[in-house]
Parts: sequence; C-alpha cells; structure tokens
Amino acid sequence: MSHIPSYLLISLLWMGTSADVRAGNWPQWRGPDGTGVSRESSLPVEWSADGEAMKGIVWKAELPPWGCSTPAVWDDAVFLTSQTEDGKLLALRVSAVDGKEVWRTEVGQAETRREAEKRSVQKFHKLHNNASPSPVTDGKTVVVHFGNGDLAALDFAGKVLWKRNLQDDYGPYSIWWGHANSPVVFNDTVISVCMQDTLEGAATAEATTPGAKKPQNYVVAHDLATGQVRWFTPRATAAQAEECDSYTTPIFRTADDGAPEMIVMGGNQLDAYDPATGKLRWYLPGLVGGRTITGPVVAGDKVFTTRGMRGELVGVRLADAKPTGGEVAESAVAFRHKESTPDSATPVVVNGRVYTVTDNGIAQCLDAATGAEVWKERVPGDYKASPFAAGDTIYLLNKAGLCTVLADGPEFKVVAENQLDDETLASPAAAGGRIYIRGRAHLYCIGR
Repeated sequence: MSHIPSYLLISLLWMGTSADVRAGNWPQWRGPDGTGVSRESSLPVEWSADGEAMKGIVWKAELPPWGCSTPAVWDDAVFLTSQTEDGKLLALRVSAVDGKEVWRTEVGQAETRREAEKRSVQKFHKLHNNASPSPVTDGKTVVVHFGNGDLAALDFAGKVLWKRNLQDDYGPYSIWWGHANSPVVFNDTVISVCMQDTLEGAATAEATTPGAKKPQNYVVAHDLATGQVRWFTPRATAAQAEECDSYTTPIFRTADDGAPEMIVMGGNQLDAYDPATGKLRWYLPGLVGGRTITGPVVAGDKVFTTRGMRGELVGVRLADAKPTGGEVAESAVAFRHKESTPDSATPVVVNGRVYTVTDNGIAQCLDAATGAEVWKERVPGDYKASPFAAGDTIYLLNKAGLCTVLADGPEFKVVAENQLDDETLASPAAAGGRIYIRGRAHLYCIGR
C-alpha cells in the first residue's frame, strides 16, 4: 500500500478493510473518502432511459416512495432509505446484480411537517422528507438515520441490531428545512452531528414546558455494535438564528501529527475533532453566511468549504490548523473565491482543480492552489445533487435526470449528456464499475 497517500490509507484502516476491497465499494455519502472521488477506472459515460427504451442501463428497480438519500454500496448489496406516504421509515437492501429487493425493514414512523411558524419547530422543504440522511456501512453493519431522529443499525440480513432516537436523547430538531445530516463510521463507532438554531428567546412549547429538553448543537458517537454512547460533545458557534442551520456531513483526514481528524462545517464555523474522543482539536470561526448545505472537502494540503447561502468558497491551509483546541488564525485562509459559488452541491477536487455547480446550473473550475477561475460555463438544468469524479471525468446530475459528463482539465469539454426519465435529487454512487442513480421513483444501475 505504499503508493497510497496517507490521508487515503488511514481512511482504509478506519473502515477495517483493504484498499482492494474498498476500491469497489461506495460505503457512505460521497464515497470511500467522503470526497466525491471514485477510485473506479472504467465507469460508463453514456446512457439513457426513456420509458422502455434504455441504453447502458443494467437494471432499473422501482422503489417505495420516496427519499433523497444516496445509496451505500458494498459488494452485491445496495442500501437505501425511504419514507412512504403514510410515514413509514424504511431501510432497504437491493441486489446489485439484478436490482431485486432483498429485504425492507420498517425502522420507525414519522410525520413530515411542511408548515410551521418560523423559529418554533422543525419543518421540511418540499424537495425532501425524513429519508434524506444517507446510510453508511462498514461491510458488516449498515447504519441508517432519519430526519425524525431515528438512528438504527441493521445487519446485512435486515435485522435491527439497535435503535435510538436522537431527539429523545438530546432534544428536538429545530432546523428550518428538515434534518438531513448523514452519519459516518470511525472504527467501531458511528458519529452523528446536529447543527441548528437553538431557538434562544423564541416562544416555543419546549421553552415554556417545565423540564422539556431544548434544541442544541452537538457531535455524538455511538458504539457500532450496541448503540451505547461513546462520547458526546456540545458544538457551540457564534452563529445566530437560521445561520446555525447546517445540513453537512463530517469528513475525515490524517493531521500532520499523524492523528485522525474529523472536520465539520456549519454554523459559520469550520472545526475539527478527535473522532476517538470527541475532543475539539481546532476551530476557524467567522465564516459568516447563512444556513449551510455544502460540506467540506479535503484535498492535498487544504480543506475547501463554502460559506452558507452562496457565500465565498474558501481554501484553508491545513498546516495552519494546529491541534491545540484553539482558534485558527484567519491567515490560514489561502484564498476566497466569491463568484458563482454553490448553494447545495458540495465541490469535488481532482488533479489540483476544484469543480462546482450552482443550483441554477453554472459549472465552474477553479485552481485549487489559488482559487483563480480556470473556466465557467452554463450547464443545463437546476442542481441539488453533488458532483462526483472518476479518473478524468466529472459527473454533474441535475434535478430532471440529466447527467452532464465533463472532461477533467483546464478547458470546458462536455463528454456526454445522459437523460433519465425521473426526478433526481440524490447524489449518485459509483461502485464495481457501475453508477447508481437514485430517482424519485426508481434506482438505476448504469454500466458499460
């Protein structure tokens, strides 16, 4: 394994398996390293599906309606979550071979509140429901999380090993557009984040009911085998009101001192924790924007993140983030790029280039060292899914099922445009030489 960069190598060790096995799997939100970069070398670049006419589609599987979680893929198992119209929260396993449903397990029941007085209780945006957090697997256990707080571990046969509800444990979700943070696995723990407006001073039922738990912000780790709490860390930032609301998922890296580090973005702050203990290692405040959807990405010597509500995309030098538990100086910010930054889609970084796409379809390539614009072009449609990369190709999936494939490089070059007949909000997954795209009605397996 000596040819593997250290930050990739340690992520392999955390998941307890080999590089050869991991290369063919997509175990979590945004892939093996949480960066949206696939290690596949021969993914398809052309496909289409319009009714019965299909090109490059290995299979198409009908899904119980509906959800926006990204599939997690391990060998021949594809895991998803969904919420039925009558509120059932489902975990599903689909065969990667033929798309047939292997099992479905009802994990819980939840309401999807669409209307609520602002700064009172959680309500959901019309584009998603309780089945937005993506599942995560270590190859033996799959963990699912839902927007009502249900967190559960299942074995590969669909049996619930344990279940708990984070709202019951730590107070209600108050996030304005619906909780959607995905869990991550570190060694034998599963780690969850909650970043939201704590409703200080708001006239809520919780505020006036004696003994009622109040909303809070935190990072928490549970034992993967038993669900017992390993550690709990409150996460305080200077953000106020809706600026606190954040929908991002943590990402891991190896710090300069050789220790594992878990980086979190949200509430106008970028910070890092020891994933074994929950201890804060460093924090960078002052990244003021609004509610934050785009997550952080680690590549090379920097972490790239976008301030909420289409704020600046910043590149932060990780060498300046010392594990003292203290504040990182603003001078650690290597660059600030202000134009055409993404609101929903998390960037992907390949070969020293940062690729982004805005909600309204402005694709952009930046120099990862300086933040300078390399190119900027319009691509068709509107976007919520995050781009992913494989080899020398970048995949951009819009809401209407159109995937624009770009060539990695200093010039804008469209390789192909591929249309599916479905609404596509979930970010794709890539595993075993295939691409998995979750639509509102179907799961598509795409191959050469």
